[in-house]
Amino acid sequence: MAEATGKPQDAAAGAPPPRAATGFEGFDEGSVFRSLFVAYPDSLLVVDRSGRIMLANPSAAALLGYAVDELVGLDVDVLVPDSIRPRHASYREAYGHAPRSRPMGTHMELVAKRKDGSEVMVEIALSPLQSHGLPFVVAAIRDIGAYPRVKQALQRARYSEHLAQLGRLAVDTRDLQVVLEHVPAIITTALQAEVAMVWLLDGARLEFRVASGVGLVAEEEIGARIANRPDTPPGFVFSQGRPVVVQDYAREDRFHVPPAYLDAGLVSALAVPLSDRGRVIGMLSVRSKESRRFGDEEVRFLESLSSLLATSLQRVQTEEALNHSQRLESVGQLTGGIAHDFNNLLTVIQGNLQVLEELPVLAQDAYAQQLLAAAARATRRGAELTGKLLAFSRRQVLQPSAVDTRALLHSLADMLRRTLDQRIRIEIDTAAGCPPVVADPGQLESALLNIAINARDAMPEGGTLRFRTEPCGPLPAALRGQRNNEPQGDASAAPARFVAISIADSGTGMSEEVKERAFEPFFTTKEAGRGTGLGLSTVYGFVNQSRGAVAIDSKAGQGTTVTLYLPQQEEARPAVMAEEPTDETIPAGLRVMLVEDDAEVRKVVHTFLSTLGCEVFTAATAEQALSALDAGAGPFDLLLSDIALGAGMRGTRLAAEIQQRLPQLAVLLMSGFSSELLDADREVPQGWELLRKPYTRSELTRAMARVLAGRA
Repeated sequence: MAEATGKPQDAAAGAPPPRAATGFEGFDEGSVFRSLFVAYPDSLLVVDRSGRIMLANPSAAALLGYAVDELVGLDVDVLVPDSIRPRHASYREAYGHAPRSRPMGTHMELVAKRKDGSEVMVEIALSPLQSHGLPFVVAAIRDIGAYPRVKQALQRARYSEHLAQLGRLAVDTRDLQVVLEHVPAIITTALQAEVAMVWLLDGARLEFRVASGVGLVAEEEIGARIANRPDTPPGFVFSQGRPVVVQDYAREDRFHVPPAYLDAGLVSALAVPLSDRGRVIGMLSVRSKESRRFGDEEVRFLESLSSLLATSLQRVQTEEALNHSQRLESVGQLTGGIAHDFNNLLTVIQGNLQVLEELPVLAQDAYAQQLLAAAARATRRGAELTGKLLAFSRRQVLQPSAVDTRALLHSLADMLRRTLDQRIRIEIDTAAGCPPVVADPGQLESALLNIAINARDAMPEGGTLRFRTEPCGPLPAALRGQRNNEPQGDASAAPARFVAISIADSGTGMSEEVKERAFEPFFTTKEAGRGTGLGLSTVYGFVNQSRGAVAIDSKAGQGTTVTLYLPQQEEARPAVMAEEPTDETIPAGLRVMLVEDDAEVRKVVHTFLSTLGCEVFTAATAEQALSALDAGAGPFDLLLSDIALGAGMRGTRLAAEIQQRLPQLAVLLMSGFSSELLDADREVPQGWELLRKPYTRSELTRAMARVLAGRA
């Protein structure tokens, strides 16, 4: 026993103490630790004192984009971005002199460089092995982009950068198409998806058009149109009015999924409405070949992108509308001035023709009468032409009243059915309870007729002409620039409300270039002799002078829709009493003071008055007329004066001063410039009459008779 017990006692005295149980008894420790190194989820590098990589595990290879055997032997500085490599070398040298453990979670912002040159944000733990007799340091590297919160923050930062990219583009360019073309590329890059597109809704809100896209499938190429119905992908988003996420097209049952989507391998999708002041005008959509690809973050990103794009669209469209309005305003001022001078010339020509026509020496000459009649017709056409110029320049005299658009359209349609090509089908769609509009009924009917004639010419083989009316609230934002000449009212007043009158045809349509110039006077695409180019320009002037706006929606080969926006009648107006017939007899010996600065016009009007049996005193200026009164001329029964009398006193002020001296004096003012008549209509007493040049002797007679009857 002693012998037996002595042996172990001797062994215990001369041998190392026994090991604690580890569970690895019977296993090769080197094999176990090699397996741990290979399987460890963090990236592990073993680096010597010179910075050379001695060992690397598969996680490190996957993170850094190398094969394991490519990493072994590399200098660790290769994994450091170029911009911070010198700083890293000095840090590694200092660390080599005093190596120490550094755990994860020190919140140091570190970056590793991959083989392809890309960078990844990492955290690094350092474990020196010198205390274990080994000249190495173990670096454990962790991709912090894999952390949920960090990943989300990086994702948001990336989305913000892409939003900023679109914002910079929107500021730098005025070309709307450039902005639209960049949006799908921004979406696919930001969301790492295969397909993205911008849809825009047409003016009638009946179809979506593909404005731009990336990775488009069959039947959705640029320019393709899809009906705005709830069973189509864009139509469903429109009907919902909010973002729509598709998790799996194969299981989608809310709308019809085109087979081309499935054929292209598309699985999930996200779409958001594109809205302008709460009104849907289009849609952004993105599609992916991965299932359940889009979540809340992607929805927020696409909504932000949609809002930014809508703002850009509003700005570009408003600027274009304003620039177009300003160009037309400049042309309007020019044409208004031309019309004023031309009307004076026509007054002289027309007046002298009428005098010649009544001369006894020519009264029996049939050939001379034929020539005079032809010349008179030409002057009437000239007067109509200047009237259209004045309409375009918004200087015509309007007599607005409440107009029942339903009754007006049915009356106009009856006339058009009798006069237009029988192959043209006319349809009328008027909203129930549509309020009256405030406009000059005659001018409104003329405007609609002008548009209908253009539509007829655009449908040489027949087609459909559709009239539609509906209340629409405030003007669309893109049209508000047309009303830049409107006086500003009370800022607290409720915004004006409008009625939209649209005239749509199924004709040849317009190109963008033609549509851009459609409202310009004398611009026409018709053959020579078939149009003056003043039809739509007069519509533009009339609608704007009526405190409204007009829009054209047209595509080549796809018809045209012209929409007039006219103000609603806000409150009941007293009915206009029909005028009683006026006795057109001019009393013999009527004493008239004629004040006209144009000598030729003065001669013609003097002749008219003389043939009417009037006693006429003439003056070229207001000052001459007042001097004659001071010298004892008169008394007079009627003052007939032009409004514009050269550089001196205007006719309106002259009339006021003379009427103070002669209270019973009748006043008849005339002008070839309708804006003067408009101003006078607002300023002068109701008893004064306004007469537009050019006028015939019979028109002058009727105007004189009315003003004399009013005086009585």
